[in-house]
Formats: sequence, C-alpha cells, structure tokens
Amino acid sequence: MTRMPIFDSPFLVGFDQFERVLDRVAKSSAEGYPPYNIEQIAEDQLRISLAVAGFSMNDLEVTIEDNQLVIRGRQTDDDSDRIFLHRGIAGRQFQRSFVLADGVDVTSARMEDGLLHVDLRLPLPEPKVTKIEIAGPSGKDKDAQTIDLSPDKN
Repeated sequence: MTRMPIFDSPFLVGFDQFERVLDRVAKSSAEGYPPYNIEQIAEDQLRISLAVAGFSMNDLEVTIEDNQLVIRGRQTDDDSDRIFLHRGIAGRQFQRSFVLADGVDVTSARMEDGLLHVDLRLPLPEPKVTKIEIAGPSGKDKDAQTIDLSPDKN
C-alpha cells in the first residue's frame, strides 16, 4: 500500500488503522449511486438519507460490518411482463458504505417518500489529561493520575 504523505511524519505514531480507513473511503467515494445527503439534526445526531425511488423496504438491507454502515439495495426482477418506452428510474442493485468512528451508534432506519433515512448518534467527547510521572534513578515512581476536565464537573 502506498503511504499517504500526511502520514509520513515521525510525530504520527500508530495511525496505520486511520490510513487504511481513509484508503477505504477514497475507494468507495467514487461511486455515485444512489445519491445521498448527510445532515446534522442535533448536536450529537446525524441523518443519512439515500434516494431509493423504486425500492421497497424488502429490497433494502442496512447492516454494520467492521465499523462500516453498509446499505444494500436489490430489486426483484418482476418487470418481465412490463414494456418500458423509457426507463429513467434506476433500479440497479447498489451497495453504499459509510465508515463509522468508534462510538457512533445507528439508532434507527426508516423509509419515507422514496428516501431511506438512517439516524446516527455521535459520542460527545470528554477531554481527559493523564499525567505520567517520571521515575527517579532508584526506579521508584508514583501512580499516574487522571484529571477529568469535563465542563460539567468544574
């Protein structure tokens, strides 16, 4: 795998997994079907809406696989007795993936007016500072202390 220039810094230690995630995102972002929106609906909530006109709830599947939200659509071929003069509504199968950060939960999925809405809850970060004690020449050290800097506890 070719390393991305931003990860070549000696100050970035342990970001190999992050680099792999970015590589996966770059590969999946080239696909444009079906179109989708991502909107923030609250401070800790997002909604992904996919345009899935022509798909029924039975044609769609929403799963979480290794920190990826995967949405698949596959229509059954019941068009054998229909004759189309023009077919502009795409009905092909699709797979759309979204990489989720640790702690992101899918709270619901619902169909409404030809859109599939998937709601997500984001974790609210709590800043923490950990002090690492330096041992003296005798090897004796103190236990590390954690200082909680959460806004609601000050």
